[in-house]
Amino acid sequence: MQQIKNLRWSVLIFLLTLNFGCDQISKNIVRSKISDYEHISIIKDRFTLTKVENSGAFLSLGDQMPYIFRLLILNALPALFLGYGLYYLFSKPDLALSMQIALCFLIGGGVGNLYDRILHGSVTDFMHMDLYIFQTGVFNFADISIMIGIGMLFIQSFYNKARSSEHKIEESA
Repeated sequence: MQQIKNLRWSVLIFLLTLNFGCDQISKNIVRSKISDYEHISIIKDRFTLTKVENSGAFLSLGDQMPYIFRLLILNALPALFLGYGLYYLFSKPDLALSMQIALCFLIGGGVGNLYDRILHGSVTDFMHMDLYIFQTGVFNFADISIMIGIGMLFIQSFYNKARSSEHKIEESA
């Protein structure tokens, strides 16, 4: 039983570290190789690299707030949520595998962006996509991890509701 717990913890720590590590490695490369607002076309202006330091949250929301509010809302609050997320992830061994993986993506990405805010005072964003129909804001690998985690939780929630509806139908028949 202890070996299974150790294996579970090892896999969770690996996934968290992988998400955080990919994010931080990519940001370090961007910080050292790309100038602020430099525009590098990767796929015919559909996928570009543009280094931006974001002192706010998603799409720079909150970057004009007074420093103390930014500190509380963009550093302290996320630190509390991420801390609780880690506690929840490691204290609930019966969580569905997909939920554990989703939480690793969410927490790993969240820690990556929080680490940037604390260490650098801003988050380094650098990827941009223009897909004709819509454009993204400038984002990073932590944002991708967070979106994958949210997507997995959404799919799992939808799947659980569908299964719950099936059981209700079966019970009433």
